[in-house]
Amino acid sequence: MQYAHLGRSGLKVSRLALGTMNFGDVTDEAESFKIMDAALEAGINLFDTADVYGGPQSPDMEQGYGLSEEIIGRWLAQGGGRREQIVLATKLYQPMGLGPNDKYLSAYKIRKAAEDSLRRLKTDHIDLYQMHHIDRSTPWEEIWQAMEQLVREGKVIYTGSSNFAGWQIATAQNAATNRHFMGLVSEQSLYNLTARTIELEVIPALRHYGIALLPWSPLGGGLLGGVLKKTEGGRRTAPHMQQTIERHRSQLEAYEALCDEIGEQPADVALAWLLHNPVLTATIVGPRTTDQLARNLHAPEVTLSEDMLRRLDEIWPGPGGEAPEAYAW
Repeated sequence: MQYAHLGRSGLKVSRLALGTMNFGDVTDEAESFKIMDAALEAGINLFDTADVYGGPQSPDMEQGYGLSEEIIGRWLAQGGGRREQIVLATKLYQPMGLGPNDKYLSAYKIRKAAEDSLRRLKTDHIDLYQMHHIDRSTPWEEIWQAMEQLVREGKVIYTGSSNFAGWQIATAQNAATNRHFMGLVSEQSLYNLTARTIELEVIPALRHYGIALLPWSPLGGGLLGGVLKKTEGGRRTAPHMQQTIERHRSQLEAYEALCDEIGEQPADVALAWLLHNPVLTATIVGPRTTDQLARNLHAPEVTLSEDMLRRLDEIWPGPGGEAPEAYAW
């Protein structure tokens, strides 16, 4: 396994991160344990979850949210050095109850969410605590004061963001700098060959501030994982996925043919394309089974030539580069 610094921090994490959104939902606890054991054995040390993962992500359901953290907590409780070997990342923001303060990023919510996650995870600290979304109504003075308190208490080591715009990253980081606080070390964004909007302003902001990029949905919801061959082999797809396939059929045909040409699996090429970006530290994979995890482990070893990168750009064009040159002189 390859490792890289998490942004400008001194922390090193594996270039593949284990995403656990499926734990407790489509993947039961026994298989989740097997996946985590296999990930640890393979050298993956960044485990990513969120307080809402594990079910429908809705507090009006009787069960589901928080289950992913609980499963990870029970896995960690087995001991054997598991907690000491991983960088544990979770998130807060989304509703975890029906009360008016059970969501977003008030200092009240941050404090309660952290304590609840620590309880579910059965640990005394979170290595990377990430804001799952921007809170447009809470000032950064309040957010950073609450995060600083958690850091002082040793309950949080690093802070990160997810789904932030470029200007929001800049605002957050400048506010942290004014408080002599490290601020963000990572940002989780939707990024893959089919979704390249963040190349305009998010990626330039991350590079400027030394913040790591951790892409989620690196395979475009399965679109980049050899979907044509799978459907031709008889695998059924949901109606919305079939519509997406038809919309991108010509691109998918060219993409999968190119992967065949170089002798690599489409999923590995999609992950390798992400990993070639110097701003990116690790890409998050969310296996439902140990077999899926095993198939992802080859991706960091795949090298893409300049010609291959050019041809991928032709098939899956981005926004034209970085702003403002992408749309102006």
